[in-house]
Amino acid sequence: MLQRPRRNRKSEVIRQMVQETHVSAANLIFPLFIVEGENQKTEVSSMPGIYRYSIDNLLREVESCMKLGLKSFDLFPNIDEALKDQYATESHRDGNLYLRAISAVKKEFPEACVVTDVAMDPYSSDGHDGIVQNGEILNDETLEVLGKMALAHARAGADIIAPSDMMDGRVGYIRNVLDDNGFTGVSIMSYTAKYASAFYGPFRDALNSAPKFGDKKSYQMNPANQREALIEAELDEAEGADFLMVKPGLPYLDVIQLLKENTELPIAAYNVSGEYAMIKAAVQNGWLNAQRSITEVLLSFRRAGASAILTYHAKEVLENKWL
Repeated sequence: MLQRPRRNRKSEVIRQMVQETHVSAANLIFPLFIVEGENQKTEVSSMPGIYRYSIDNLLREVESCMKLGLKSFDLFPNIDEALKDQYATESHRDGNLYLRAISAVKKEFPEACVVTDVAMDPYSSDGHDGIVQNGEILNDETLEVLGKMALAHARAGADIIAPSDMMDGRVGYIRNVLDDNGFTGVSIMSYTAKYASAFYGPFRDALNSAPKFGDKKSYQMNPANQREALIEAELDEAEGADFLMVKPGLPYLDVIQLLKENTELPIAAYNVSGEYAMIKAAVQNGWLNAQRSITEVLLSFRRAGASAILTYHAKEVLENKWL
């Protein structure tokens, strides 16, 4: 045999020399949950090692991450039920928890990249991503609320706005609102292909944001569809998106690759709460090796074509020097 591929696998040095795919801290975005109060740090029961932080402890967590080289963060708010209403008015109220958190992080760590979530569900009394009327999710009426949220986030200091609602036309609407108010430099990371997935449960526990009735299948994508993602991607790109995101990540590696092959925009993958919880449960039961399984998952996103990975494993892999 003239060709023996195993020769390029015979030592660690050679394996590293020919390695095609790499993950670094620069590729990682760390989702963080925030709550009202002081000195609060409560673990999410379905996500071992992940916590809800009051703003003072959020700043301490960001500082510890920055020292590890982790500099990008996506913030998500846990809102008191008493503040929720049909129109998510708390989402853009001056001085709300979320805006104070964004401002605090950017003031303390101006070099950090703050990504913000634009969707009604954390603030909605219905638990949906849009305004509900007679059991129907209203698309165009919701855009005005999303635009107000995005503008409030930009004014608070957000670097990247990430609309996760899956309303039609929201990227263009938000882009126009930002540009018209002088925020032409604020990026949009669109949840382009966000599927109606079974893997969001722990996240909804963390925020107490589950829908109060029905499901989200009328606006989130059908898990059976792949090429439909190309329609969403083409629209988002035309409307001014700077990143295209696929969510969840692991069950949709094919969609990540499909978008990568059909756009020049960077692709983000969201390694969601259910994926995190599955690995953590398997590790705790001794069924999987933490380092090998987690790094393999992150490599799979990069191999499929993702430039950015939103993952709850971000701090863990850097603390343990697994990358």
